[in-house]
Amino acid sequence: MSLYNTIKRTTISLIVGAATLSTIGHAAAIGPAEKEDLKFGFIKLTDMAPLAIAYENGYFEDEDLFVTLEAQANWKVLLDGVIDGQLDGAHMLAGQPLGATIGFGTQAHIITAFSMDLNGNGITVSNAIWDEMKKNVPHENGKPVHPIKADALKPVVEKYKEEGKPFNMGMVFPVSTHNYELRYWLAAGGIHPGYYAPHKGDTSGTVQADALLSVTPPPQMPATMEAGTIYGYCVGEPWNQQAVFKGIGVPVITDYEIWKNNPEKVFGVSKTWADKYPNTHLRVVKAMIRAAAWLDENNNANRAAAVKILSQPNYVGADADVIANSMTGTFEYEKGDKREVPDFNVFFRYNATYPYYSDAIWYLTQMRRWGQIPDHKPDSWYKDIAKKVYRPDIYATAAKALIAEGKLDAKDFPDFASETGFKPVQDEFIDGVAYDGSQPSAYLEKFSIGLKTDDKL
Repeated sequence: MSLYNTIKRTTISLIVGAATLSTIGHAAAIGPAEKEDLKFGFIKLTDMAPLAIAYENGYFEDEDLFVTLEAQANWKVLLDGVIDGQLDGAHMLAGQPLGATIGFGTQAHIITAFSMDLNGNGITVSNAIWDEMKKNVPHENGKPVHPIKADALKPVVEKYKEEGKPFNMGMVFPVSTHNYELRYWLAAGGIHPGYYAPHKGDTSGTVQADALLSVTPPPQMPATMEAGTIYGYCVGEPWNQQAVFKGIGVPVITDYEIWKNNPEKVFGVSKTWADKYPNTHLRVVKAMIRAAAWLDENNNANRAAAVKILSQPNYVGADADVIANSMTGTFEYEKGDKREVPDFNVFFRYNATYPYYSDAIWYLTQMRRWGQIPDHKPDSWYKDIAKKVYRPDIYATAAKALIAEGKLDAKDFPDFASETGFKPVQDEFIDGVAYDGSQPSAYLEKFSIGLKTDDKL
């Protein structure tokens, strides 16, 4: 522990009962942390940045928290660590708290009061697949016209089927955004990504599939594709840009183009932990809100500094040039085809950190669409689960404390007095299908591929 930390901890221990620590202005009272020493887990992806920045910029220390950040081998190990208490919390896939709470895979009540980012993923295919795909992609001035739809991939997949060869693709976890985004993109192009049938003991997700999707940890994606085990994948950065740098693949689309400003990771803790350490939880959320704001402030002016931090081996550990390729507002598709994508990584803009119920419900609709939820559920069920897992009340308390302290401005946040937790209808999806989080069953009826209200496998 640094001398600064030692002095600060000693000081805190002497005044921990003082009213000045438990009252922030007169607007929002957050008491002393019930637990000061914390360990948080993460996966080596650029969207773990709010954790790294909260640590490096001293925001955790400002909240009297002494945090250790520890990279995890994969998403299952990470979730298990939170459940069994080895980790106090973690950078999680948005679907993980929801999947665990409804008992898909692992049963545990996990909550989130902080959404870590928007966008940040891409779909990459091998050079050989791209050579076939691009014959079906319109070009302008010698460059492919974006967004590239899965319609261009469909003839390639059909050719593999005719030849009796499975068309294998990778995603990072069954309840990951990447799985649902890849499935969404494929299905929008008429390629069936397969169903899960957990009630029949089939958790492969390949029932009736045209393309077979399997789990591969993010840092292993490029090497797995290079080895020929998979022909493409959906993953977060920097592992799409890594394929470009290595010359082994071409990112064909970003998730920003699949669903503009889609929610990505969350910070998850167990409900038991949150109930036991409520002030600690609030202070963690405060620190991470500040980190997210720093990452986006002044039109991303701090991104170069963030890239340098994330490139350290204890965080993402990829070359700074690779991380910067997407983190600083650009994205490189085919080698040499670098385009401006200023919102590829969003950490604070557009209320990115607020845990919207409608975001949770979208993930639940995709779980139902692909059979992870095998039976029809009424709209009320989706809303009840969203409110059980997503906790905007905790977020609002943390945000109001930051406003009272003068660290952030009220204009940076939703209007908490009128906020319902539901975004307006969203229609910026690759297939043009509009999403209304208040009507999940009606939403599912709109898709030509996927389970409908009363469908069973």
